[in-house]
Amino acid sequence: MKLDILSPEQELFSGEVDSVSLPGVSGRFQLLNNHAPIISALGKGTVFYSSSDGKTVDSYEIKGGVVEMLNNSVVILVD
Repeated sequence: MKLDILSPEQELFSGEVDSVSLPGVSGRFQLLNNHAPIISALGKGTVFYSSSDGKTVDSYEIKGGVVEMLNNSVVILVD
């Protein structure tokens, strides 16, 4: 699936991933390939994602934001 992580200043990441783990305001949750459409608020914490080869895991610290999953594309807007 396509993942874009955007801040007001710049694009932090854009690429293909297998999974994304997010700090929701009510707890951590994960998005996988072909997940149902969702829009959710994010709390302070770490966004983890694994690359499409399944070997690379990377992360970003965020203060909050919003995530949208639609048509196998994830867009994360962070503070």
